[in-house]
Amino acid sequence: MAQRYVRVQTTVGTLCYGVLQLDRQVQILDAPPWLNGLPTEEVLAAHEYLLLAPCAPTKIIAIGKNYLKHAAEMGGEVPKEPLLFMKPATAVIAPGTAIQYPPQSRRVDYEGELALVIGDRCSNCTPEQARTKIWGYTIAMM
Repeated sequence: MAQRYVRVQTTVGTLCYGVLQLDRQVQILDAPPWLNGLPTEEVLAAHEYLLLAPCAPTKIIAIGKNYLKHAAEMGGEVPKEPLLFMKPATAVIAPGTAIQYPPQSRRVDYEGELALVIGDRCSNCTPEQARTKIWGYTIAMM
């Protein structure tokens, strides 16, 4: 079974990373997973932590109209070049947290997306090099 890394806040306010166990306990790591954190002897019971978003990103870059059906829904074609847009880091919230819509919102569309968590900087790299920078995957609602 794949490791289920989580970011949690303890009841005393400490932020840490850990590995979620099947019984909902979290085994705390001595460093974030992307820094090769190793399990410590500290284990938190389910009532001893608050589950947070899996990471606290500095930027979120998304690609729009990236498949035919979605482009058609929006009344267009898939662009020849990727249509990039950014989301604020504050858009990342913990599971179960209420989504706050801006009061001026007239229409809100959403989609479930597969999100890649990039754990290290990279630029002009090969696909093989890029794969080594992917720390994990999560679900994102856009």
